[in-house]
Amino acid sequence: MGTGPDDAARGCIAVPSDSETDCSDHGGLTRRDFIQIGAATVAVSSTPLLASAPAAPAPAASAHDEHGGLCPVRLTVNGQDHQLQLHSRTTLLDCLRENLHLAGTKKGCDHGQCGACTVHVNGKRVNSCLSFAVMHDGDRITTIEGLGSPEKMHAMQAAFVEHDAYQCGYCTSGQIMSAVALLEEPWGTTDDDVKHAMSGNICRCGAYPNIVAAVQQVRKHA
Repeated sequence: MGTGPDDAARGCIAVPSDSETDCSDHGGLTRRDFIQIGAATVAVSSTPLLASAPAAPAPAASAHDEHGGLCPVRLTVNGQDHQLQLHSRTTLLDCLRENLHLAGTKKGCDHGQCGACTVHVNGKRVNSCLSFAVMHDGDRITTIEGLGSPEKMHAMQAAFVEHDAYQCGYCTSGQIMSAVALLEEPWGTTDDDVKHAMSGNICRCGAYPNIVAAVQQVRKHA
């Protein structure tokens, strides 16, 4: 079939069949021969590349993985020594609550904003939710359980009871731990000084006047 005037006008190009191919113009190859040779060439050239591609090596296990990601940590909590194996990302708060079962330290916001998790580390108050346990290897930790007991309360605990300085009680352990710590800190003597010193501890029930009264009572008798 040739290319007629109508075909040219429509922009069409007629493709010759195998029987119409001029061997002198195409090296003796028909269209079918050309397609078969091209397909064979692609298959031959691509096979060695696929076969020679090395398999990705498996990641080597690190020493940290071999031990299950645990780190040895020694803590002295409320006067008792503890040898622990903890994940490096375990917070001091979770260690106290989950590993040592000291649930008096509360998890409130878990972002260091409410103070419910306050404990003492070497005598200083710390938000335990913001501190990794492995950072305190060898440190002395005091929680509300180590401050006093119902039978023998710390003076601050007794003052909180006397002044009804709590309602739901969820923030109370953190409030008391903060209040005891400020007794050793250089704050002024006024109520405003106490409010400023306790500003990191939130009471959602709003018992702030009673909390200040309890703290001031202990400070006056200290």
